[in-house]
Amino acid sequence: MQIQTVKTTPFIGQKPGTSGLRKSVQTFQQPHYLENFVQSIFDTVQTYQGSTLVLGGDGRYYNSNAIQTILKMAAANGFGKVLVGRNGILSTPAASVIIRKYKAFGGIILSASHNPGGKDGDFGIKYNSGNGGPASEKLTEQMYSNTKSIEWYKIISAPDIDLNNIGTFQLGDLTVEIIDSINDYAELMQHLFDFEKIKALFKSGEFRICYDAMHAVTGVYAQRILEELLQANHNMVINSIPLEDFGGGHPDPNLTYAHDLVEIMFHLNAPDFGAASDGDGDRNMILGKNFFVTPSDSLAILAANAHLVKGYKMGLKGVARSMPTSGAVDRVAEFLGIDCFETPTGWKFFGNLLDANKITLCGEESFGTGSDHIREKDGLWAVLFWLNILAVRKQSVETIVREHWAKFGRNVYSRHDYENINSENANQLVEELRKQFPQLVGKKFENYEIAFADDFSYLDPIDQSLSKNQGLRIGFTDGSRLIFRLSGTGTAGATLRIYLESFEPDVSKHHLDAQVALKPLLEIAEQLAHIKYFTGMEKPTVIT
Repeated sequence: MQIQTVKTTPFIGQKPGTSGLRKSVQTFQQPHYLENFVQSIFDTVQTYQGSTLVLGGDGRYYNSNAIQTILKMAAANGFGKVLVGRNGILSTPAASVIIRKYKAFGGIILSASHNPGGKDGDFGIKYNSGNGGPASEKLTEQMYSNTKSIEWYKIISAPDIDLNNIGTFQLGDLTVEIIDSINDYAELMQHLFDFEKIKALFKSGEFRICYDAMHAVTGVYAQRILEELLQANHNMVINSIPLEDFGGGHPDPNLTYAHDLVEIMFHLNAPDFGAASDGDGDRNMILGKNFFVTPSDSLAILAANAHLVKGYKMGLKGVARSMPTSGAVDRVAEFLGIDCFETPTGWKFFGNLLDANKITLCGEESFGTGSDHIREKDGLWAVLFWLNILAVRKQSVETIVREHWAKFGRNVYSRHDYENINSENANQLVEELRKQFPQLVGKKFENYEIAFADDFSYLDPIDQSLSKNQGLRIGFTDGSRLIFRLSGTGTAGATLRIYLESFEPDVSKHHLDAQVALKPLLEIAEQLAHIKYFTGMEKPTVIT
């Protein structure tokens, strides 16, 4: 099989973000577009000759086509072996497990996470390093630089590989091994969690669960682990078959897009526990019977109860949260006498802390939670963690959360997303708000007084790198916060995210709906940022 060197020219805008390069499917289908980016990855990481690469994705449209192209390019560029998930499927957490277990050089994950799929949807690609985590900012910047100067890429001409059957194939000198997508991941979960206790919870017949896979990658994982290994109630996984367009849905596990699950869990005859995961399986939403658990509270509760779980009973080294995530876990860390780190949004910042053994658990308010078992957030892992806690404590989700609030206080919290708004208007909102900062300290709004206003910066304690402009923060003297960020995970327009947080120690007020309790803060946000004017929207697209 002859190696071909194909001449090409750069494409504008192939800059990977914290979660890789995400664009529309039509963009990726342009001749040379995918090949240019893949070659730029290979040119960046360099010393991979004869090494092993892990490859797979979330099954969205164009996943299989891209895998065939990448395999032929890996063969032409000198990799020794590629491990590929059967049917081209690998959840992002499972890819991290496999990279770490088999000491692979790195991995390429094909996913646009929670973005819609299908022919008219989005596609994505990212590189994970040998620790199993997303490429560092230094690497992604070099990849971007390479995309701007690329002149050629290498590929071989060969028939496509059969991705549907486990086995070993050759592409020239490259060995392609099609592996079971689930085994290694399931094995690790059995090591971390007490499957016998969880199984006993289901065997009682009094505990029911509903898991919404949203026609995304975790359907096959949940069926194997929850239904087969743990013997949960039959057909408890809904929307279980991964589809190229996610069944026409938006695979984002929140109260708006996981509407099938929400309707079930807020019904009179609701199951005891509900959960959902996103397109590539790294996010999670947790629900009790008629009860929603915010991701911020979920992280804090996992930390507070980790000693009850087999893989974490020896204690936590430390915890970390992204800056926009509520301070609920901070209070648990203080109680436990362990460090708590506040980082920018992006899992790579947690990766440095995990690799340095500074933390055990970490999480983001955007429905992502994880630990030192891998270097990605992990949706099904979080579900199993909750199930293990429920099996030990034998209480309802709501009872566990309310007892947590009674002990630590409640960080009343919500995120308001304004999606697909005009990018220029979004940037202007941020700039106009930033200009006010020098005059804001000491300003009063009825019962609220501003204590500080800044643009969050982070000096990484491990590699000493400085990350600036990570989100506008307005803090109040009572500990309340307003945060404004522009998200980098969409492919059309801009997404403005506004985070509202207020600490409530009074148990008698813990029953209040978050949106009611946070209304005064939202009114202040409107006064300061003129949200309706700049977004052209009367209300958010999504509230979580």
